[in-house]
Amino acid sequence: SDYSTPRCYLNHRGCYVVIAVSVFNVLRSLSAASHGLTDEQKEFQKVAFDFAANEMAPHMAEWDQKEIFPVETMRKAAQLGFGGIYVQPDVGGSGLSRLDTSIIFEALSTGCVSTTAYISIHNMCAWMIDSYGNKEQREKFCPDLCSMEKFASYCLTEPGSGSDAASLLTSAQRKGDHYVLNGSKAFISGGGDTDVYVVMCRTGGKGPKGISCLVVEKGTPGLSFGKKEKKVGWNSQPTRAVIFEDCAVPVANRLGEEGQGFNFAMKGLNGGRINIASCSLGAAHASVQLARDHLLVRKQFGETLSNNQFLQFKLAEMATKLVASRLLIREAAQALQEDRPDAVAICSMAKLFATDECFNICNQALQMHGGYGYLKDYAVQQFVRDIRVHQILEGTNEVMRMIISRNLLSES
Repeated sequence: SDYSTPRCYLNHRGCYVVIAVSVFNVLRSLSAASHGLTDEQKEFQKVAFDFAANEMAPHMAEWDQKEIFPVETMRKAAQLGFGGIYVQPDVGGSGLSRLDTSIIFEALSTGCVSTTAYISIHNMCAWMIDSYGNKEQREKFCPDLCSMEKFASYCLTEPGSGSDAASLLTSAQRKGDHYVLNGSKAFISGGGDTDVYVVMCRTGGKGPKGISCLVVEKGTPGLSFGKKEKKVGWNSQPTRAVIFEDCAVPVANRLGEEGQGFNFAMKGLNGGRINIASCSLGAAHASVQLARDHLLVRKQFGETLSNNQFLQFKLAEMATKLVASRLLIREAAQALQEDRPDAVAICSMAKLFATDECFNICNQALQMHGGYGYLKDYAVQQFVRDIRVHQILEGTNEVMRMIISRNLLSES
């Protein structure tokens, strides 16, 4: 998994062919990754590529196997401005655009998808506080989140409400200057290890209009966590249930007014869908190059696999779908940045198309590696495991189809 060091592959003669593969070269290999970008975007893309190669890729396998939450590495990323990429500068953010953010997450995820995906969730939480919090809330929470001195988790899903998020049951009853929370959240990235929980809870009646958003700080009495989940991928970030038992949260920690929480959550997810699709993009980008390199050196039937026309065509299809995914994601990022009327539908299209196609790209890259692809010594299998969940979270791809079709059918 350290792509910057030589690796050995057994060829058909039983000899070893030594290959040096660097993450940076992987990322530069498809010129479309930087095609059409401004000089400034190319510069921070290169910074993200370098960080992925030097600080993430050498540790990717270890973080996965030992289930390490790489706090110090993420704080190094925050020093480069990656802790609050689209948070406003007055509270410590980088103030970049959604397109800029996508470019950064694509690059970073080539070094470790799981860690980058958590950074994307953390960024979404910081943005929600920055966008919907008042002056005091922004100044209290955002600087520490942007520096990653503190980490954040997004709490929407519950054991009984996944895709049907508006049916959530976690209740918040107001008593004086506090809300008393009762209920639980499921599958929370960073749960138990993070400091700030952006929680959607029910302060009113049924449906989305009864949902509000509270910021709950770690250490609050009544806040506890379930066991650490054992997952197929995303192992560098802990996942736990977040449990509230008569948990008293100050009214001052409510974002916006009562009843606005569901709207905040959905707006956060629009950006989150672009972010997670961008993480899939980086995994696919790296996997295409890993497959290409393997085909060039692996010999069967007296010649390298790169001479096999079927595999040549497969590689061409993978690269084409990668570029198509990138273009759609960047179009969606621009639509969201401009607050276009079609932004929700295009974000859903990007998430649906890119996470499906990028998983297929990574899976095909594994297939091209043959038996070697199934070994944990080879990074391609980790890319497959880490991005499989992207088709489920931030709204399942079935829900994306619902959003897109409803948009089409509602057009006059």
